[in-house]
Amino acid sequence: MPAVMIPRSDYQHLVRVPTRWMDNDIYGHLNNVIYYAMFDTAINTYLITEGGLDIVAGAVIGVVVESQCQFMQSVAFPDVLEIGLRVGRLGTASVRYELAIFRHDAPHAAAVGYFVHVFVDRGNRRSVPIPAHLRSALERLQTASDHP
Repeated sequence: MPAVMIPRSDYQHLVRVPTRWMDNDIYGHLNNVIYYAMFDTAINTYLITEGGLDIVAGAVIGVVVESQCQFMQSVAFPDVLEIGLRVGRLGTASVRYELAIFRHDAPHAAAVGYFVHVFVDRGNRRSVPIPAHLRSALERLQTASDHP
């Protein structure tokens, strides 16, 4: 099956992440767990800087309930990567982030995936509606076809 070509232009928000020597595995490319860590880093960087998420003392936190990654090209240290981030679905208490990993200035993704966060009360871990300040930030990442 031919590789899917996901263009950089599909993602309006990019987070730049340098690779590290320790990210490579014995086969000379980034270990698969690193892709997930980069996804998580891009999401939480956005939530903190754009949505005001308080990861230390906030009453509401997001927990990952589902994730997936599809690898199309190998990347390795010392590549500088950019993580594309958008919102594919925004519910009352959950959000599905769609992500892509690009080599710096590459036109197509080396990997694509998604994370699903459910927002929960920090204390009892029961789902709660997404707070207004986070919802506003997430709405800015929705693709044009996902909202009016």
